[in-house]
Amino acid sequence: MNLAKVSANGQITVPVEIRRALKLKEGDKMLFFFKENGEIVVNNTSLVAISEAQQAVSGSEYSEEEILADVMRLRYGERGK
Repeated sequence: MNLAKVSANGQITVPVEIRRALKLKEGDKMLFFFKENGEIVVNNTSLVAISEAQQAVSGSEYSEEEILADVMRLRYGERGK
């Protein structure tokens, strides 16, 4: 089990075992979303993936959050809402 303390600003330090498991690097973005059963899923959504998605929809008015939501729906189905 890994434990993290939330700071006054709502920040946490991700334990090293979790960082390794998610292959997190400095600057990576993490996505948190709820599954229908109440579980919270944490995913490493690297800047490379976001950049590729933005290039795929270049010229559109999608926000980064909308792109990530679409990627998660494709990956996990409607459960990722």
